[in-house]
Amino acid sequence: MSFLLGVVIFVVAVLISVILHEAGHFITAKKFGMKATQFFIGFGPTIWSTQRGETEYGVKAFPFGAFVRITGMTTLDEVDPADEPRSMRNKPAWQRAIVMVAGSFMHFALAFVLLLFLALGIGQVTESTTTALGSISTCVPVSLKLFDEGSCAGSKGGSPAQLAGLKPGDKIIAIAGKPVRNWTQLGTAIRAQPAGQPMAMTVLRNGKRLILHASPAIVKGRHGSYLGIGAAVVFQRYSPVGAVTFAGSAFGQVLVGSADAFAKLPAALPDLFAGLGCHRPTVCKTRADTPAGDVSSVYGAADIAGQAVASGGGWEYSVSDLLLIVISLNIFIGAFNLLPLLPLDGGHLAVIIYERIRAWLARLFGRPDPGLVDLQKLVPVSVMVFGLLIGLGVLLMAADIFNPVHLVQ
Repeated sequence: MSFLLGVVIFVVAVLISVILHEAGHFITAKKFGMKATQFFIGFGPTIWSTQRGETEYGVKAFPFGAFVRITGMTTLDEVDPADEPRSMRNKPAWQRAIVMVAGSFMHFALAFVLLLFLALGIGQVTESTTTALGSISTCVPVSLKLFDEGSCAGSKGGSPAQLAGLKPGDKIIAIAGKPVRNWTQLGTAIRAQPAGQPMAMTVLRNGKRLILHASPAIVKGRHGSYLGIGAAVVFQRYSPVGAVTFAGSAFGQVLVGSADAFAKLPAALPDLFAGLGCHRPTVCKTRADTPAGDVSSVYGAADIAGQAVASGGGWEYSVSDLLLIVISLNIFIGAFNLLPLLPLDGGHLAVIIYERIRAWLARLFGRPDPGLVDLQKLVPVSVMVFGLLIGLGVLLMAADIFNPVHLVQ
């Protein structure tokens, strides 16, 4: 049930994002006096609509997006001569450019607001400096690399902490009879214990003292003995100024990460189905081990959102993870939509820029303004790009269905 809740919340968040995208186009178009005749949520047959002034607002049968219809967006549109003065193509280039950019701007604005909410309302996860336990490992990693990755691949049996009966929320106050008052002291004391020999631990659990015994293990390549515990974490909220700084920094990191994931896409395609059907992860290269593990479709993002809620750990974790997924998706879509490719908004923006450069060169050489670009000549390019995007989307969705990437628990 919690998995389904996460998926539903994600789907609603995506729908809101798309509506805001179209609202960006709509509001700026109306602001500049362009005629907008329709603003609908969804596609297909109309379920409900109402006329307000010159604009029809409504809901379609299939709520998989939204659209706004602005009169005369391109030279391909047929426009009533009476409406031509208010057509988008008849407006100054800077106004048309703002309308085109407004959709991505709404994605960026939503992401920034959600980052502020995350910083002010929930905060950032910070490890506690006390000796309280936040997690108990279920294994002894077989190598330092797998230890760093938090992987139990190839290991056998539980960790010394698990076998000793330690639980999240316990507070270790002494190791081998010596008091420990912070996480640094605790770690030093554990690493100093002889591996394979019983070690007494004094533990506070629900206000009661317990004496538990564990035999620390060795992780190949790691210094000192291993118990298998993780520090408790707290969510530290930011001040208003700190929240703005955090939001700006996180926005930049996600934007760079999105560009990096997009750059890896060509190399990722051959590995989308890597490891499919393999039952020996220690010898098989899986999708998660390749750049293909960093790219996904909307279906994959919804699956990860469901996993984030189902994984538990407290509402702060679930809300934080969901927000970060929605934030990342909005930043990626906003940036991707600005690529200079028709039929994306960035493609139309590139056409506008080209028109202005061409007009400037014409004035420079004393020639008349060539006017608007005839988009009829670019229709084959638009169709090809659209087809490639659909094909890529279907391929990524198939990979997410048949070879999904699961969250590491």
